[in-house]
Amino acid sequence: MSNYTVMIIDDESQMRNLVRDFLEREHYKVVEATDGAHALSILQQTKTDLFIVDVMMPFMDGFEFAEKVKRYSPAPIIFLSAKGDEWDKVKGLKLGGDDYIVKPFHPQELLARVESVLRRTYQSIERAELLRVGPISIDTESHTATADGEPLSLTLKEYGLLKLFIQNTGRVYSREQLLETIWGENHQSTERTVDTHIKTLRLKLGPYNNFIETVWGIGYRFEVSHEKEESDV
Repeated sequence: MSNYTVMIIDDESQMRNLVRDFLEREHYKVVEATDGAHALSILQQTKTDLFIVDVMMPFMDGFEFAEKVKRYSPAPIIFLSAKGDEWDKVKGLKLGGDDYIVKPFHPQELLARVESVLRRTYQSIERAELLRVGPISIDTESHTATADGEPLSLTLKEYGLLKLFIQNTGRVYSREQLLETIWGENHQSTERTVDTHIKTLRLKLGPYNNFIETVWGIGYRFEVSHEKEESDV
């Protein structure tokens, strides 16, 4: 994640130095600001991918800064605070914060939170691409799929299943895992629902329906059969 620029906003130089040194060892570019007003003044000249913001600062505290910066910057915010009150955490998240860390903290914890927030924020942009396995392709930006270049008319759940399979070729998924991943943890569907969607997805894949293999007693996996591809040439 060395392409990211992180702005540390804290009136305590010792804290800024600690965070800066640790992030720079992980090859992040780091910019420092002493308070919210200072951060806003330099933000116009500095591209920032993530803000690490102390809550309690003079001139403009972290919460006020978050309210202002969210008007024109989509960059995520991690709040730092010596106050661990639940009310403060809730307020920070309601103001658009993406995480809230209570001081003192271990540098490795901060790094893990930074990586997690950056991954959540920018993953869809970074991974918007064309996924291809054999003759099957998925455009993750337009949410469309093709087989041999011909569009596949898929429902939302069928698209989700096919994308999951292509991204994890060869991995075996139980029906319950597929339900939790595609339908969500609070789903009310049954394992028979998975079987029905797999059946219709296979039908839509036409000559490539055997790419979705049934693993008896467990579930399903996606495996490209090169023999099948060659026999159709």
